[in-house]
Amino acid sequence: MISILIPTYNFNTLPLVEELHKQAVLENIDFEIIVVDDASPINEVTEINSKINLLSQCRFERNETNLGRGQNRNLLISKAQYDWVLLMDCDMYPKSKNFLKIYLKSLAKSNNKVVFGGLIYFDEKPKDDEVLRWIFGKNREEIPLKKRLSNPYHYTLISNILVRKEVLLSHPFDRDIYHYGYEDIVLILGLKNHHIPITHIENPAFHLNLEKSAVFLEKFHYSLQNLKQIIDKKIIHPEDTTLTKTYVKIEQLKLVGFATFLFKIFKKLFIKNLLSKNPSIFLFDLYRLGYFCQLNHR
Repeated sequence: MISILIPTYNFNTLPLVEELHKQAVLENIDFEIIVVDDASPINEVTEINSKINLLSQCRFERNETNLGRGQNRNLLISKAQYDWVLLMDCDMYPKSKNFLKIYLKSLAKSNNKVVFGGLIYFDEKPKDDEVLRWIFGKNREEIPLKKRLSNPYHYTLISNILVRKEVLLSHPFDRDIYHYGYEDIVLILGLKNHHIPITHIENPAFHLNLEKSAVFLEKFHYSLQNLKQIIDKKIIHPEDTTLTKTYVKIEQLKLVGFATFLFKIFKKLFIKNLLSKNPSIFLFDLYRLGYFCQLNHR
C-alpha cells in the first residue's frame, strides 16, 4: 500500500511518526514508516528518535556517513517495500486528522502518479529572530490550491508529496548534487521534462521548524552557491528558475558588474532589514539576486 519515508538530521521526528502511525493504524492499511538520520551527532535527539523502533511497522536508522539531502532520500526510496511513497520532511506535521485518508483517496485514481498536498505555516508571528523564515514561507511556500493548480510544477515542494515508487526509481534525486539547495527543483523539472503530471490537492502539512533568521540567510548563501554549480554543470537551464531568469536579463544588459557593485554597497543595509523583526520579502529577493550576481561576477 504505502511507504512513509522521512529523512531527518538532528531533529525530534517522533511526534510526526506517532501521528502518522496512529492515522495509518486507524485506516487499517498495509504501511511502513522509515526514518533515516543522515549521520547527525549522536545525542538526546538520537535517543528520542530511536523510540520510533517501538512502534509497529516503523523503524529508525542512522547513516554512518552523511549522504546529503538528495542521496538520503534515494536511500529511503530504495528501502521502501510498497508501490506508493509518501515523502515528508522531518519538520512537517499534518494539519488534518484525516491526512492519510485524504491521500489514500488519491491512490484509487489510476492516472495519479504524483500528488502534492501543500504546505502551510502557523498564522501567529514567531519570535523576532525567526521572522525571516516565517515570512518567506508564508509568501513563497504557503500557496493556495487554486494558485497551485495554475502552475503545478512551479508550485510543488517535496516536503509533503505522494509519489508512485516506480516514478522515483526512474527519476531519482540527482546523484551529482550533494550540497544544500535546489535538489528538489531538479527533481520536479525532471518530472516536467518527462511529462509526468503532478496532481494538486488540499491536504497540507505545517512546517514547524523556524530557523533563526541569521541561520536561514546563511543557508540561502549555500543554496545559491549550489544553484550556480547546478547551472554550470548544465543540470538545469538558467530559464528554469525565476531568480536565474532575472540574472540572465541582467547579464544580457552587461550589468552584472554594476549589480554586484550595488549589492556590496547596500549589503549591510539589506542584512539589517532581513534580520529585523519586520523583514521585507522584496528586499530578500533583491539580496538573493545581488548575491547571485556576485557569485557569477568575474
